[in-house]
Amino acid sequence: MKKMLLALSLSGALLGGSVAWAEEVTASAPSEEITTSVETTAAALPDAQAVATPAPAEEAAAPVAEPTLDTGDTAWILVSTALVLLMTIPGLALFYGGMVRKKNVLSTMAHSFVAAAVVSLAWVIVGYTLAFTEGNAFIGGFDKVMLSGITTTALTGTIPEILFVIFQMTFAIITVAIISGSIAERMKFGAFVAFIAIWVVVVYAPITHWVWGGGWLFNDGALDFAGGTVVHINSGVAGLVAAYMLGKRMGLGRESMAPHNLTLTVLGASLVWVGWFGFNGGSALGANGSAGYALVTTQVAAAAAAVAWLITEKVVRGKASVLGGASGAVAGLVVITPAAGFVTVGGALAMGLIGGVVCFWGITGLKRALKADDSLDAFGLHGVGGIVGAILTAFFASEFIMGDNAPANMMSQLWVQIEGVLATIAYSAVLTFVILKVIDVVIGIRVEADDERMGLDLSQHGERIE
Repeated sequence: MKKMLLALSLSGALLGGSVAWAEEVTASAPSEEITTSVETTAAALPDAQAVATPAPAEEAAAPVAEPTLDTGDTAWILVSTALVLLMTIPGLALFYGGMVRKKNVLSTMAHSFVAAAVVSLAWVIVGYTLAFTEGNAFIGGFDKVMLSGITTTALTGTIPEILFVIFQMTFAIITVAIISGSIAERMKFGAFVAFIAIWVVVVYAPITHWVWGGGWLFNDGALDFAGGTVVHINSGVAGLVAAYMLGKRMGLGRESMAPHNLTLTVLGASLVWVGWFGFNGGSALGANGSAGYALVTTQVAAAAAAVAWLITEKVVRGKASVLGGASGAVAGLVVITPAAGFVTVGGALAMGLIGGVVCFWGITGLKRALKADDSLDAFGLHGVGGIVGAILTAFFASEFIMGDNAPANMMSQLWVQIEGVLATIAYSAVLTFVILKVIDVVIGIRVEADDERMGLDLSQHGERIE
């Protein structure tokens, strides 16, 4: 809990020192060779272990293996990078664009498109270095600003580091784009651009460092295979805060807010589903069995959640809608994301079924209770689904899949998962509020009433769909 409070003081942590990484080396029996782990960066043998039984000649330590490029792994991450970008443009753009009114379709799709542009620049300038270089427990350093020092031969594991940079960039892009679902049809385009440029650096990069870059959640053993906390809880909470700050759309509850074109939404959801194979499968960072299992669990969870959603909707509303089926599939994809490489097929099936039902409640009962106009249910799907997935990961993480890396104690792992969820919610909510408040004071975040009534396509972009 102390760490979660410290997380809210991240600006001070930017001045912190670096984190030392060390892994213990175990000495063998006198008659055996002493071997050193590839991952060991600093270790010293105790004196008692360093003294061996007298022998004709001392045996030399085995040489440390140098990381080498694997072309198969590299090829898979190249493909996965394209698949993850496909999730945002055109996947999420179509998914969101089909659900708004005709007068706001272009502006809604523009949010995803501009996210790809703005976040790409922010990521290479400073986002990557803050997320993935050594710094302290809360934030990385500035060693790789503008990707300084990353050569064509530099490796991350068995893939080029420069490939890892753009693979992670696509994660940052879709995280920002998801937020736009909560603010659709009423936010100034300029304010949105300013917000995402700051948010991806101040909020997304630090949380990424906590979980994947060697930060405090990583060291505590939090499990997040492909972004349950980093992407989905983070974006869902930010979207909910933004929805509260913007206020409800004009005419909500009095005028029809029916989707303009559900054909676009189903097409978008389908592209998101396909792209998710790169999202989860690529997070194995290799063409291996872990990637294969991640693909299977992703498919099973999405299918299970879609079926669970349709059944629940039929029971509650009397009909199973096409939009419901698409939303259910996305819910399953979100729920399995933190666990994709850690659970069995049975675990994925259970998580999908639970996720479909809970996320249906998230966009109905919970949404009504929160009284926020989360226009396209970014929080109900991604925030709620991410929370459910992160917690269920502690229950379904399997020794059959993870081997010796499986959690030794389920309850201890559950607390670590909850700790990550609470820290992400707190940090994302507070910093999102601060960023939006500053932008609101400077340029305003909501369009004028006449502009909203006219539609954002025309008022913000000077274009319309005939």
